[in-house]
Amino acid sequence: MSRPIRILGIDPGLRRTGWGVIDVVGNRLIHVACGSVITNDKADVATRLVAIHDGLVRVVEEFQPEEAAVEATFVNKDASATLKLGQARGIALLVPARAGLAVSEYAPNLVKKTIVGAGHGEKAQIRMMIGVLLPKADPQTEDAADALAIAVTHAHHRQSILLKVAAQ
Repeated sequence: MSRPIRILGIDPGLRRTGWGVIDVVGNRLIHVACGSVITNDKADVATRLVAIHDGLVRVVEEFQPEEAAVEATFVNKDASATLKLGQARGIALLVPARAGLAVSEYAPNLVKKTIVGAGHGEKAQIRMMIGVLLPKADPQTEDAADALAIAVTHAHHRQSILLKVAAQ
């Protein structure tokens, strides 16, 4: 039996950054924990980024993941919102990297395709499939469900990433 690999999935957002932790044992996926780091939307951006940072540091310290995966930013029509999301995403990449974890990034469409089977699945479909793939999971927010989906996506794609790294 192979030893478990603990994966942290992060769904970055300035209001709520979702996080999900799973263990992978062979081809089995086991829910460990999930939640959201919630910021005060009346606070300035710098204060909100500190809250995201501190929340993710606590998650990394408590659950001791070995690998991390973060959803890649999609560009929307609102440049200001995209920039703020990018700043939150920077924190989501920084925290696990500073902890010495390998950090992978996944496009939203790849996450949806991996979890739902189509690249344009709805949030409700993702949440339902997380319930099927991780029966003990009960994410309280869409962000936490999305973070678990990102962790599961990494679990499914990590072997090809490891092979690419080994070939370099």
